This record gives sequence, C-alpha cells and structure tokens, in this order.
Amino acid sequence: MKKVISVVAPAYNEEESIQRFYEVIKGVLEGCTNYDYEILIVNDGSKDNTPNIVRDICAKDKKVSFVSLSRNFGHEIAVMAGMDYAKGDVVILMDADLQDTPSIIPDMLKKYEEGYDVVNAKRKSRDGETWMKKFTAKMFYKVFSASSGKVKMPENVGNYRLVSRRAVEGFKKLRETHRFARGLFCWVGYPTTEIEFERDARIAGKTKYNYKTMINYAIEGLTSFTTAPLRWATYLGIITAIVALCYAIYVLFMVFTHDPNLERGWASMVILILFFGSAQLIVLGILGEYLGRIFDETKNRPLYFVQEYINSDVNNSGK
Repeated sequence: MKKVISVVAPAYNEEESIQRFYEVIKGVLEGCTNYDYEILIVNDGSKDNTPNIVRDICAKDKKVSFVSLSRNFGHEIAVMAGMDYAKGDVVILMDADLQDTPSIIPDMLKKYEEGYDVVNAKRKSRDGETWMKKFTAKMFYKVFSASSGKVKMPENVGNYRLVSRRAVEGFKKLRETHRFARGLFCWVGYPTTEIEFERDARIAGKTKYNYKTMINYAIEGLTSFTTAPLRWATYLGIITAIVALCYAIYVLFMVFTHDPNLERGWASMVILILFFGSAQLIVLGILGEYLGRIFDETKNRPLYFVQEYINSDVNNSGK
C-alpha cells in the first residue's frame, strides 16, 4: 500500500489565494505517483470567505481535509492543530500563499527516501520583502543560534519543511502554550537536511507578518529556547553598576580638586536616574516575559478548540 503525504496549510484570511493554492498543490501531488496524499487546510479563525471556499473544495475533492478552529489562535497553534489531524506517513508543512514553491516537493520526498526525517526548505531569495525585513531576519537567526546553546536553527529556513511520521509524533508531544515551531523541530532532532529554493512573492493579499508580529515572534523564539536574556540582564546590571561607580569617582575627584567645571544642578542627577531607571525596566521586562510564560503554562489550558472538521477519505496504513 502506498504511503500517504499530508500537506498541512494554515490559512488566515486567504480567500484570494486558497483556490489557487489548492489547484497548484494538487497538480504537484498528482505527479508523485508513488504516494497517496491528503491536503489538510487549517482555518485559523478567518474573517473572510476562506472557510466557505474550502468547504466547496472538500465537497468536490475527497482528498481534502478541513480543520476550522473556534477562533484565531495564531499561526503556531494552527500548525500544531494540523500536525494533530494529519494522517500522512510524511507531513509537508507550508503556507497557503504559494510563497513556498510546491515544485520542490518531489525533491523533498527524495531526501526523505534517503533516510532523512526532516527536510527543510532553505530560501535562496526572499522576493516581495523589504531590505529591513531581510536584515532583521538575518540578525535574528544569528542571535538565536548564538544564544540557544545546542539548538541550532538554520538560517533562512521558515515553516516550509517535510517531516516524517516519527518526527511528527515527537513534535506532538511538545504541548507548550508559547510555541516556536522552527525551533521545536530543531529541538526534536532526527536526521535533517536542506533543499534550497527561490521564494516567490505572495500571489494575492497582504502578508500577516508585520513588524510587530515579527518582533513578538522573535521574543517567543528567544525566550522559549534559552535563558540567555536573563544573563544579558545580569550583564547589563554589571555594566551600569561599573559606569555608575566610575561616574561617582569622577564626581568625587572634581569635588576634591575644586574643579570649576563641576556643575551643582539637577541635570547630572536626572541623567543618572533615567539611565538606571531604564536599565531596571529592561531587566524587569525580561523577567516579566519568563514569569508570564510560567503563568500561562501552569494553567494547562488546551492549545485550541475545533469548530469544524471535514475528514478526507485518505487512509494511512503507517500511522
């Protein structure tokens, strides 16, 4: 019996691209004659016509599954829901905007057949993105790899990847509330390789990853896999203490030498207060990030709720 490929695609307000995504991905999967397949679309609380379009697709094609979450839980939780419901021996995770080029799927399957559990799609280019977004992304990868210890995340690798059933089952055991899937797949381990591809611009609509989302995502990644920010806060405290001590010595020296340049006023005091106050706020903010994560994890709430599930007719003999 043929092995099953599950293509998992989270979608949020993708009414302009979801039909085209289905047509393109179906064409690619039909060409993988050694495999059966399912296309699993996860609706992450879309406010547009995305759910109705997917329902129509499911009615016409029994190889399409549909998981609709009860509200918008965020992309990372939608990924987890897709992994929970995917039937395949092989799961391919990708976005529904066709920036992740489906034509490399056969090459990813070849790597899987060679014995790799995770095949990452590495971007050679990032069309449709500003230089600022490219620069900040590059810096994030460097900071993450430098601070995360044994968990090394390859540069320019997003959510587009192939994952074996063994790696999927490992990923599903990680039920933490604050999720950073790119790092979690690295943490799970298993033999991993990469395939380079040219990333396209979105075929329609606007990206959901604005700068605010990217900053929040970067904070999630750093605080989920390392305590380095706490160490940085300690270093910051040491540096500010040294600066303050040096400044105090300098002021005392000016007093004892009756330096005429010594100004007795509020300016220097205000500068010191602002300096140390900002340092304390930074440290408190870092501590708050970690305490907030502890608080969320102790509540032990379900990651998501499903409002609707349309099951495909594809059977998985290997699961």
